[in-house]
Formats: sequence, structure tokens, C-alpha cells
Amino acid sequence: MTALLRPATELDLNEIVRIERSCFADPWTEESFRRLLAGHSAIFQVAADPPDFRIVGYVIAFAVGEDAELLNIAVEPTRRGKGLAGQMLDAVLIELGGRGVKAAFLEVRESNRAARALYGSRGFAEIGRRRNYYRRPVEDALVMRRILEVADGDQKRSAGSFADR
Repeated sequence: MTALLRPATELDLNEIVRIERSCFADPWTEESFRRLLAGHSAIFQVAADPPDFRIVGYVIAFAVGEDAELLNIAVEPTRRGKGLAGQMLDAVLIELGGRGVKAAFLEVRESNRAARALYGSRGFAEIGRRRNYYRRPVEDALVMRRILEVADGDQKRSAGSFADR
């Protein structure tokens, strides 16, 4: 599935919150998303599904210096299994590489096999565990990291080609 990826706007909040609630047992609040939109440091993109360009997914990441954290990636349940999460993850990894990020981190529920498989397919590896990190239901989080190769000067950048997987 190919969707148009674009920066999220306040007009997208209702759809983002709807997707969030359909995907997560302990969803973020609308106010949490609103604060992210008001800040300028987050990469916050939505996936709009042609031909009507309805919002069917979103991805959020922060970059601080050479490190980044993938905060959230969600796809509307009826659109899962068609490559959209991978498309969004690839796009955010390219954006992070372009910002000079060398390592991307994330937490994922231990029981979320689909997400773990997606992250593994994009070069993320488990590096730790956060006991009882999630609240509803209580569950450990696996901490994963991907090293991004970012070129200095005019050398080739592999963050966009995923050659460093």
C-alpha cells in the first residue's frame, strides 16, 4: 500500500485520536498530540490514503543531537498488513538520517510480535528491557536500537538506502 505521507496538522487530530484509540489499550490523549503539534522538534507525519486522502496512520519521532526516539507508529486496524507501517517507518528513518541521527531507539510491548517483526526487518535490535513499562495491561517493554550510518561531507549516506541493516 502506498499512502501520501505529510506533516500532521491540527485538522488531523480527530482522525489521529480515533486511530490511537483503536490501536492501543492505553492511548495518548488529544492534548498530548496537540502539544506535539505545537512543538517544533517532533517529526509528526500522517499517512493519507488515496483517493479520498483519509488519515489511516501516523508516526512520531524526536531527534536530539545524534540520537532519536520513535515514539509512536499506528495504522488503522482495517489497513494493517499492507506495508503502510513499513512505509512510514522507512520515511521517518530517512528523515532522521537527514538530520544527522546516528542511533534510533524505541520501546515495544514484548507481546507485540507484528511490531517487533517490522522493527527487526528495518534493522532494529533488542538492547534492553523496561520491566512493567506499560500500564494497561502491565507488561514489559523491549528497548530496541538501530544504528544509522550518516555520511560526513560528500560521502554516500546509507540511512536512506538501508544498507546498514
